[in-house]
Amino acid sequence: MSTLKSILVHVDASPQAAARLQLAEQLALAHGAQATAVYAVVSSLLRYPMAMAAGADMAPMLAEADQQRVEAARKLYAATVKPAHVGWLECSGQPIAEVAARALYADLLVLGQRSADANRDVDVPPDFVSSVLIASGRPAIVLPHIAGSAGRLERVLIAWKPTREAARAVTAALPILQQAQRVTVASFDEGAEAAAEAGILGYLRAHGVQAAFKREVAAGGGVGDQLLSLAADEQSDLLVMGCYGHGRAREWVLGGASRTVIESMTIPVLMSH
Repeated sequence: MSTLKSILVHVDASPQAAARLQLAEQLALAHGAQATAVYAVVSSLLRYPMAMAAGADMAPMLAEADQQRVEAARKLYAATVKPAHVGWLECSGQPIAEVAARALYADLLVLGQRSADANRDVDVPPDFVSSVLIASGRPAIVLPHIAGSAGRLERVLIAWKPTREAARAVTAALPILQQAQRVTVASFDEGAEAAAEAGILGYLRAHGVQAAFKREVAAGGGVGDQLLSLAADEQSDLLVMGCYGHGRAREWVLGGASRTVIESMTIPVLMSH
């Protein structure tokens, strides 16, 4: 029986939200889960704080802009999924805090990578994904901003190292791994952190997942780039990995591989801190 019963998908006014909604609905139907879409964006007043200096008449204009955005998101939602499969919630104020708070009651989040074009995706802060991950402690599937639609998650690549972050990511991914057609575990030999092949493969077998194992050598260019290259070579539909970083609250700093993957992903990535 699948343990994936509650899915929270973040929605904003961007067209990329459609792919996130599709994936949430797909996962909900496949696992008998309840999915909920939460609309959460930075308000126009916070996006353009200097606008109020132009005069009091700017307040209604900013409010109208916010109303237009939420109406566009509602239309996108209605045209993409069925309300019986994916519920709808609206939040106002701080998207990181609000999504992270609601994430505490979800088994899995579905989030979107922020576009490299800062002029396009301005509905959420640049550190939205990483901050929600660290603040909530919940696993998330992050979709690349280039995703036009949600694909099937049938070929999965696991980036394994013997750490709590990687272990949490694998555990969170188990319902998906159990339905996958092919699972590959990749371990990058990083000296003292070299992974034990028997341990992870045995754990997966105990949960009904048969996986192949690849031992890779970490190159000087960075494990993040190697991971993305291997995922392309394997024609993977999903990458599963721990999310590493350090710091406190919003000053959290991503590790090298995590930062590279979040910035440069071309396939969905299931991450857990």
